[in-house]
Amino acid sequence: MSAEERLSKLGIELPPAPKPVGLYKPVVVVGTLAYLSGHGPLKSDGTLITGRLGDDLSVEDGQVAARQTALGMLSTLKFALGTLDRVTRVVKLLGLVRCTDAFDQQPQVINGCSQLLADVFGPDQGIGARSALGTNALPGAIAVEIEGVFEIM
Repeated sequence: MSAEERLSKLGIELPPAPKPVGLYKPVVVVGTLAYLSGHGPLKSDGTLITGRLGDDLSVEDGQVAARQTALGMLSTLKFALGTLDRVTRVVKLLGLVRCTDAFDQQPQVINGCSQLLADVFGPDQGIGARSALGTNALPGAIAVEIEGVFEIM
């Protein structure tokens, strides 16, 4: 089953591709790799999921933010490539989690993104290498920021 078919079967409608908020490109394609700049949890209504894990957000709230970020990443890929069916695998994700010093569940938070990508691209192609780090600040007080590298055809 193709990524576009899986997306449809899951009943997921992608939000509009986020626009850059600085001097960068949302995606750069080099050969068979698509490098996505950091994406935040932008909702379809234009608002962001903000907060700090371990303070005013739970792990589940963070997973929702990471999943929302993945939706934006998919939108960027689809806008740039024309179809998600050109993605052959997730290569690498880097997830940043805005959190307290005591919070140590960053990998569980970023699972919200990883699970959606696995659902869309399949368990073999949708899970790549990954890092999940905590940080004290992110732009606009967003809860998570995630960047990725995807193999494409």
